[in-house]
Amino acid sequence: MYDDDERMILCVSNAYTQQFYFNNDFDNLPQSIIEELNALSVLFTEEIGGVLIIGFNEEGELFIEVTAKEDDLLYDEIGSHLKIKQLQIDKKDLLEALALYYKTFFLA
Repeated sequence: MYDDDERMILCVSNAYTQQFYFNNDFDNLPQSIIEELNALSVLFTEEIGGVLIIGFNEEGELFIEVTAKEDDLLYDEIGSHLKIKQLQIDKKDLLEALALYYKTFFLA
């Protein structure tokens, strides 16, 4: 699934609908990785709020972004940036492996 910016979306966790979406194009990833993405995404949105999006840009670089409704007073924007930085450090190996996987199987 691509979004309007031609980015490939890997997964989305939505605090408003309390749902997790995983792009079926990545079904051949090991189940343990899918479960880890689910857990970290859902925990992120439960703590911070908003909608967490993990995907890849046109160059194959992994991105993590959060959006929130304008009137969401419970959304923690500063905490969001800090939590993303923490994820990038704590899950560095996972995120690098996902980027390599995407470049190998989708951009090759």
